[in-house]
This record gives sequence, structure tokens and C-alpha cells, in this order.
Amino acid sequence: MRTATITRTTKETQIMISLNLDQQSGIAIDTGIGFFDHMLEAFAKHGRFGLTIKAQGDLDVDPHHTIEDTGIVLGSCFKQALGDKAGIERFGSAFVPMDETLARVVVDLSGRAYLVFDAELTNQRLGGFDTEVTEDFFQAIAFAGEFNLHAAVLYGRNTHHKIEALFKALGRSMQAAVSENPAVKGIPSTKGVI
Repeated sequence: MRTATITRTTKETQIMISLNLDQQSGIAIDTGIGFFDHMLEAFAKHGRFGLTIKAQGDLDVDPHHTIEDTGIVLGSCFKQALGDKAGIERFGSAFVPMDETLARVVVDLSGRAYLVFDAELTNQRLGGFDTEVTEDFFQAIAFAGEFNLHAAVLYGRNTHHKIEALFKALGRSMQAAVSENPAVKGIPSTKGVI
């Protein structure tokens, strides 16, 4: 089984994440930020991942540390669970609509961290979630996981719908990229390593 469990503790946050790439063995998310929990649940459900997240952070200061650090640990879990990446598809993409919104996410598990994020999030806050931190989460997961991540809202009006479509599309594209394919022999790179 391709799994990882990582705990990261700083003066600002304590994050524990368990990830199972091959079995949606259960989803249990508790970050103390309701909207963020909802987004992570959608990510795991549509990515068909088993995912447990327990996060405690300095929410009295700001939700930023908890959200960004969760991205760091989740990206690290993907990197660890994938090992040498032999036999995986490597690339994944998804278009996800949500009512008036359409989001696109494309990933390359290349071993190189890069983010392109293109989304106009007009509502600055949803519950206890600062919407500008969405980009910081996407950057954290891509950089800790060492993969290319291109995320865009192609159109839409409602900020909740835009962010939710992005998280669902991230789940779908990551599921496609981590999928094992018997036709892929060894490491999916001309370099022989990713």
C-alpha cells in the first residue's frame, strides 16, 4: 500500500496527516477551520484518497499558519507515499464545474516544484477561512510534494464555488497522476528519475 503518516510541529502549528493513495479507507478532517475542513474532505472524496488530518494552530492569530502548514504536510505525504514514482501515470488533469463556475487543475509529478495559480476570489472571507490563503495552500502542497501544479478558475461568480471546484479538481487530477499503470515501465521520465 502506498501510504504515509507525517507529523510536523512548530511554534505555530501541530499537524498530523495520514494519506492512503490506493484506498479510501476513511476521511477524517479536523483543522479547526470549518470551510477548510469542507474543502479537504471534497479533495479526498473526489481524489478517492484515504485521508486523516488533525491540525492545531494559532487560530487566535490567523488561520494562515494552519492552512499553509497543512499544505506542507500533505505535499510531503504525497512525496513519501509515491516513493520513486515507478509505474505511475505522472500527469493528471481535471475540469470541474460547480454551478456557474468552471475550474481546471493540471499536475505533473515531475520532482520540480512550481505553481501557476489564476483565480479571482472576490469574497475575502468564508467563515474562518481567508480566501487569499487558497493560493498559499496550493503553493505549499506543490512545493513540499515537488510537483508542477497549474490551477485556474476559468469563469465563475461565487467565491465558495470557485474554491470548492479548485479543491475537487486538485483531487481528481492528483488521483489521475498517482494512478499506477502496468503499461508504464519503471520511472516515467527520460531522465530515469523524478
